[in-house]
Amino acid sequence: MNIKKNNGLKIICLNRKASFNYFLIDFFEAGIVLRGSEIKSVRNGKVSIADSYGIEKHGEIYLINSHIPIYKEASYINHNPYAERKLLLNKREISKLIGKMNQDGLTLVPTKMYFKKGKAKIEIAVGKGKKNFDKRQTKKTRDWNRDKSRYFRKTS
Repeated sequence: MNIKKNNGLKIICLNRKASFNYFLIDFFEAGIVLRGSEIKSVRNGKVSIADSYGIEKHGEIYLINSHIPIYKEASYINHNPYAERKLLLNKREISKLIGKMNQDGLTLVPTKMYFKKGKAKIEIAVGKGKKNFDKRQTKKTRDWNRDKSRYFRKTS
């Protein structure tokens, strides 16, 4: 996987399906609680957050269904690849996210995971699910923009 550097950020993985499947409303940056073998595996860049989402449990936000593979060089005490991982947010941000999650059709979707100053961070977005006709409109707009850029490139 190609790792891109962006303003001091070392991007680990992106969730490209998020912007296609959801209308992304609000973005938050959160730390993520990882064990030793998990952070070693994250540094290898083999993380997948494509099908993951956030939930509220006991007044805290957890990331569900994210896949961090087992680190081979770890000892016999290794981590569960699909474990729930706690997100580190301020109380104000947590209450704001819980309030938005209680609205109809809104969910927490991770958009990217990256290193910032050596710490693993995750960007989560509050999103509303798209219907099939919204997805068709997104495809149509994307194809039109691609054809338009080809046309202007040929005429220039």
